[in-house]
Amino acid sequence: MVTSVPRLVIAAPSSGSGKTTVATGLMAAFAARGLAVSPHKVGPDYIDPGYHALATGRAGRNLDAYLCGPELIAPLFLHGALGCDLAVVEGVMGLFDGAAGEGELASTAQVAKLLRAPVVLVVDASSQSRSVAALVHGFASWDPEVRVGGVILNKVASDRHEQLLREALDAAGVPVLGALRRAEQVDVPSRHLGLVPVAERRAAAVDAVAAMAAQVVRGCDLEALEALARSAGALPGGSAPWTPEPPAHDHPSAGGRGPVVAVAGGPAFTFSYAEHTELLAAAGAEVVTFDPLRDERLPGGTAGLVIGGGFPEVYAAELSANEPLRKAVADLACSGAPVAAECAGLLYLCRELDGQPLCGVLDATARMTGRLTLGYRDAVAVGDSALAAAGTRMRGHEFHRTAVEPGAGAAPAWGVRAPVRRVEGFVQQGVHASYLHTHWASEPGVARRFVERCRTS
Repeated sequence: MVTSVPRLVIAAPSSGSGKTTVATGLMAAFAARGLAVSPHKVGPDYIDPGYHALATGRAGRNLDAYLCGPELIAPLFLHGALGCDLAVVEGVMGLFDGAAGEGELASTAQVAKLLRAPVVLVVDASSQSRSVAALVHGFASWDPEVRVGGVILNKVASDRHEQLLREALDAAGVPVLGALRRAEQVDVPSRHLGLVPVAERRAAAVDAVAAMAAQVVRGCDLEALEALARSAGALPGGSAPWTPEPPAHDHPSAGGRGPVVAVAGGPAFTFSYAEHTELLAAAGAEVVTFDPLRDERLPGGTAGLVIGGGFPEVYAAELSANEPLRKAVADLACSGAPVAAECAGLLYLCRELDGQPLCGVLDATARMTGRLTLGYRDAVAVGDSALAAAGTRMRGHEFHRTAVEPGAGAAPAWGVRAPVRRVEGFVQQGVHASYLHTHWASEPGVARRFVERCRTS
């Protein structure tokens, strides 16, 4: 069993320092050298893994110690890294920032420790010179269990500026593994929830990833970075790759075609964890992706529907204009078939979004607001549904600028703690719809339950 995949964690003192540029550029640069690179992202982010996938040709995977628990970080990492020569893990926020009020939980530092991986600190060096040494010294010495193996300087103004920075860091005893010029920064457009996803700008995203790789190749010591990755030791004893396969006693019966589970994709629905479709397939489903912007009917034989997160608010007019698909979704839901919807999926099932008619499965209207709702949540299933039995406990994440005004006729999906106790979401016939993004690897039984309902509904 391989438990010593060479690996690096790309971290920073704060958000906006250049982690995504460096991590994605490194992934692409190592892949261009013929290495099979496993891409990972700390936290619940769905967008950065899309750029990682372009850089490596492999699914971008998340490592979230809050959603999945610290005990699953190494197994999920090993699952994603199977067959790879090297792994690059992009951190979240600042190195030591995690779930609010939970200490180190879900921080980049915690994931680096769980993976026994060396950290490369990306520092925005603009507007400082010798002070960079004090900053790096503080991060390198704060937690003795976190090994900061080097620094990549970002937004360096000139050769003279780089010389001053290197001299300061030489005195601090921290290797400089790269320096990226300010004038070469790669511009990736953002909007209200972060970077624009790859699916919405694929050709431009391919060019952006190539530019990130070229910048990293010009400015970084790839040999030293690869050597640092290979210095990572074995993972903790007993670590084995996570598997979507259910226990032998709970394995779906063989023979016959499994139920078709349609999974929404395309530019409007880009938020999904790779493990979800793996779990559905392992539970016996035939998983078929469709695009609600373009496909006028659900895949043939659809017995269940999964609609994840994304940006329906950006595409509300186009989604509304696809009346044949809206009717097909409503008819499927009214038949009692299982439907699991998260965030964007919840909005799509409403009567309307910002005045645009949508599927009308739920007696609710949705609208954009100026307020960002963001944070981890502890949740418990209020009642039985196609996704979860009453009392099932899961952790989720909210990230949206919309509000849903419910009508009548549906029970709530979750009881939520944090920031205040409340109920949230909808359970109606076979529909389970909620703002919460959950990671099914933490509770694989939800996927098996969903597929079994697809068989029997």
